[in-house]
Amino acid sequence: MSADRRDPREEQVRRMLDGPHPVLPPDLAAQAVRHGGRRLRLRRAAQRTAGWLLALALVAFLVWVGVEQPWATEPAQVTPPLEGW
Repeated sequence: MSADRRDPREEQVRRMLDGPHPVLPPDLAAQAVRHGGRRLRLRRAAQRTAGWLLALALVAFLVWVGVEQPWATEPAQVTPPLEGW
């Protein structure tokens, strides 16, 4: 593009960036650190809880498999007739 045919959105962004900037609170960095630390602690707690729940589900599944043995066929309830005696 030539210099005289700029995108209107680009011009609007340039005016916004060249204009007066808002005043930031002096403790913005400290607030960001506190907020980030809190989020990190919550994320770690959620991951730890999810890990424990997954481990408990695995143990419950293994106990169920050990007790029920779903791969084994059920014993026959009726014995076959004896023939040829």
